[in-house]
Amino acid sequence: MRLLIVEDDRDAADYIARAFREVGHVADQAWDGDEGLALALERKYDALIVDRMLPKRDGLTVIGELREKGIETPVLILSALGQVDDRVKGLRAGGDDYLPKPYSFSELLARVEALTRRRGARGEETVYRVADLELDRLSHRVARGVDEISLQPREFRLLEYLMKHAGQVVTRTMLLENVWDYHFDPQTNVIDVHISRLRSKIDKGFSQPLLHTIRGAGYMIRDR
Repeated sequence: MRLLIVEDDRDAADYIARAFREVGHVADQAWDGDEGLALALERKYDALIVDRMLPKRDGLTVIGELREKGIETPVLILSALGQVDDRVKGLRAGGDDYLPKPYSFSELLARVEALTRRRGARGEETVYRVADLELDRLSHRVARGVDEISLQPREFRLLEYLMKHAGQVVTRTMLLENVWDYHFDPQTNVIDVHISRLRSKIDKGFSQPLLHTIRGAGYMIRDR
C-alpha cells in the first residue's frame, strides 16, 4: 500500500511511517493541512491517515475539500477527541473510520487494511496475476503455480509494482520513486541487486521466465 500520513506531531508521524515501512508499505508524510491536501491531490494513495487537529488547515477541512474534488481515497481520522459527537462529525465530514488517541499500531494497521479491503470490494484490484504467478496485496502472499514464494518487504513491493504494470516497461526512475520512495538517483546498484534476487525467486526452476530486462529502458513482467 501507498499511504499518506498527515500529522503535525513529528515524533508520532515518524513512528507511524517507520512502522508501516517495516511491514512493506510506502508512507509519505505531511506536517500540516495545506501540505497534506496538496499531496493527496497530486499523488495516488491507497489510504490517508489524517490527524484532526492540524496547523494551517484542520483535518476535517482537508477531507471535505478532497471529497468536493472527487477524491474518494479512504481516510482514517486520528484524534484526541474521542467522544461520540466528535466521531460523528469526522465521519460526516467524509472520513471512513475514526481512531481516538492513544492507539496501538496493530489496531491502526488492521483498520487501514480493512479500509483498503472495502475499497477493493468496490473494484480496486487486490490480486495480480501474470501467467501462473499470483500476488495478493492484502495477505502478502506470492505463489507461482503450487509453489509459495517468500519475499522480503522490499522485494514484495518491487514485484507488486511490476505486476501492477504488467506488459509495460517500468523505468529505474519509476522504481526509485514508487518502490524506494526516492526522488533522486542514489547512484547505487540497489535496483539491480533486488531485481536479481527477485528473478531468482520467481523464475528460477521454471521453463518460462516472466521478469525481463528491457535493455536501455528498464524492466517488464510479461507472460511471453
